[in-house]
Formats: sequence, C-alpha cells, structure tokens
Amino acid sequence: MQEIRSRKTTTIRRGFAAETSAAEEEVNGRGIVDEKVLRGSDLVDGGEAMEPWWQMALQVFFPYIVAGLGMVGAGAVLNIVKQWKVFVDVSEIVILVPALLGLKGNLEMTLASRLSTQVNLGNLDVSSEQLSIAGGNLALTQVQAVVVGFLSSLFAILLSWIPRRKSDFRHGILLITSSILTASLASLILGSLVIGVVMISRRCRVNPDNIATPIAGSLGDLTTILILAAISSALSNNLESSDQLLLPPLLLFLVLVVVPIWCYVAHNNKYTRDVLYSGWMPVIGAMVISSFGGLILDHTISSFEGIAMFQPVINGIGGNLVAIQASRLSTALHRASTPGTIPTDFVHGCPQPCSSIFGSTTGARSGRVLLALVVPGQLIFTVAICWLHRDEWTASFCFVVAYLVAALTQVALLLHLANWMVHWLWGRGSDPDNSAIPYLTAIGDLLGAILLAFAFYVST
Repeated sequence: MQEIRSRKTTTIRRGFAAETSAAEEEVNGRGIVDEKVLRGSDLVDGGEAMEPWWQMALQVFFPYIVAGLGMVGAGAVLNIVKQWKVFVDVSEIVILVPALLGLKGNLEMTLASRLSTQVNLGNLDVSSEQLSIAGGNLALTQVQAVVVGFLSSLFAILLSWIPRRKSDFRHGILLITSSILTASLASLILGSLVIGVVMISRRCRVNPDNIATPIAGSLGDLTTILILAAISSALSNNLESSDQLLLPPLLLFLVLVVVPIWCYVAHNNKYTRDVLYSGWMPVIGAMVISSFGGLILDHTISSFEGIAMFQPVINGIGGNLVAIQASRLSTALHRASTPGTIPTDFVHGCPQPCSSIFGSTTGARSGRVLLALVVPGQLIFTVAICWLHRDEWTASFCFVVAYLVAALTQVALLLHLANWMVHWLWGRGSDPDNSAIPYLTAIGDLLGAILLAFAFYVST
C-alpha cells in the first residue's frame, strides 16, 4: 500500500481486516483521513469506494430481481384481495395500502441503511455490539411502526371523509386496528430479516449497501399485503357480530401496552436514542406523501384494469434503487467527514440534473448502473405479470413502452433527488441514514402512482 507521510496501521473497513495508511495530519484543512479501503480500492468521487461497475451490478442485480418478483407477487395478491368484501365495503383500506407498503421504505430500508453504515464503519465487528445494535433498532422500528400505523389510518379516514362528509364508526375501528397490527407485525418480520441479511452479507464479504435494501423489499410488499388482507378480513367478520365488538379494542390494548417497553429499550441504546426523538419528521412526512399516492390509487383502481398489479412493482422498484443510492452516498459521507461538514469534493448545492447520473459527481457512477437496471428488470416483471394474469389481462405494446418510460422517468428523478437531498441533509447536520430514505421512497410512491396512471391513460 502507498504511504502518504503516514505509518501503516491495521484497520477494519466493510467488515474486513485490511492494512491501510492512516494520515497523521489534516488533509485540505478538514481533518479528513486519506485512505485506501476494501480490497485495496481507492476512494474516488468524493469518498465513494472505487468498486468495479460490474461487481456492483452483479451484487445488486440478483437481489433486485428477487425483490421485483416479490413485488409482482404482491401486485397479484392486491389484484385478488381488492375484490374481497372488506376491500369493497371499506374503500379506505385501499388508501392504506401505499402508506403501509411505504413502511418498508420508512423503517426497514432506513434500518438497512443504518446497519450497512455500521458495518462499513466496523462497529459490527465487535460481537458484544451486534446484539445491542440489533435489539435497539428492532425496538425503535416497533415504536415507529405503531405510531405510523395509527397516523396512517387516521389520515386515510380523513381523506375518505373529505369528499363524502360522513364516516362509519365500525369502519374507523377496523382501519385503526388493521393498520396498527399490520405495521407492527410486518415491521417485526422484516426488521428481523434485514438484520439477518446484513449479518450474513458481512460474513460473506458482500457490501450490504448493495443488497440489504432490495432484499428488505423482496418480501416486504407481499408480507404487508397478506397481513393487511388477513387481519382486515378477520376483523370485518368479527365486527359484523354485535356481541364481539370488544376484540379490536382488546388487540389494540395488547399492542399499545408493549410500546413503553420498546421505548425504554430504544432510549437506553446509544445507537437508537437520538433517532427515537429526532427521527419522527421524516417518517411521518413520508407517510403523508405516500397516503396521497394511496388516494390516487383509490381513484384509479376501478378505472384501469390491471393497475393494481403494477402499483407495488413500480413503487417498490423505484424505492429499492433510490434507497441503494442513498445508502451508498450516506456511507461515503460518514467515511469522509461528520454531519454538518460537506467535503469540498462532494456535491454542494443543487447539482445539475444530468450530472447526477452522467457526470463525475459523487454517486454518478453508481447512478448509471442503477438506472441501467430499470428497463431489463421491468421487462422481466412485466412478462411475469402478464403470465400470471394471462387469462384476464394482456399488456399492449403501447402500454409496455409507456410503462418503461414512466419507470425510467421515476428512477431518474429519484436518483437526482437523492444526490441533492443526501448532501443537503448532511450539510444541515442530519444523518441521511435516518432522514433521506423515508422521503425518497415516499416521493417514489407518489411519482409511481402518477406516472403509472398516466401510462395506463395514454395506452388506452
């Protein structure tokens, strides 16, 4: 390894033991260490590891395809359950769908980004810290899931009440209970999955920034829709019987009584204490944005045959790809400086739209790789959807073209937005691991709902 007026030390980066040079004096007056990391690769593009593009593409592609197929399955399930009695009678549940699916971006992908950063900083190399980080983050996501599930149901009730000026008490109880239980159970399952994936990727010497978020999304949508459909259907049947009205409040009580315990665990954990108090604005803001996407879906699901099959796919794929980009940018910033200080070789201000993908700025190289995955991936998912629903729906050539343009537009806009937002949040002293991904995935949901409706409109 090249020595730069330094002594050789042994350090750990990305979960590996590697010999590296530790600079003894400040670089460019900022105190940033000039180092080589990860299999002797140089840091370029403002601190981004010079990972071969094909290596990143291979690491991302397979989890990306698996995640997409999981979302195809989620779309197939949504296309079926939308005809269930509870979904027809309580139309507000459809508004809940994007908000609850968005929890994957608000909580699980944010969790994956936080854990990936901890791996890349070497904090998970100490066995005693692994349980602390995992337990604290699971407790934190449970608190956030219950709160966001409750607020999502209230927002869905409000959006449904505005045009009709009336609401049903039983429907409200059904929505609140279903939303909170779905959010809590899905978050527990997916949070455990994310922690396992990050731990395994560390042992296999694979960059978790590339695979943790897609795998979190692979079962996220399908799991959430299945849980929501099962719980809402069971509670609907229960509420039809006047002598069993106590069950939903009892279930709510059992969930809420555990929340103080989760709060206590997260508060007493050094890795999650700050997020417990400061991480609410991104999560709640993202929930509101996703709910508007749900309102669009509620109005279009009966107008366009097949839109329910594509909604989880276009939203999930856009969210997965931008979450990977945001996680990589955040890791690069964590390596180069501290929140509040943007190094000179990183993005300052709002970058030019084309430079976020085709330029030489931080993340442009990985942005090109991620954007290149959109068309082949979406073609595979479109074929899978058409095959699953071959007896009831067929995609026209015009629709496929319009859909691919919509998907490319969505991802390109999200990648540019991520390049600006991650650096902007970092400059304000916020940790992008906790703040950027919820906003980006929620905006992806809203863009996906608008662009998908437009694709169906122009193709018909």
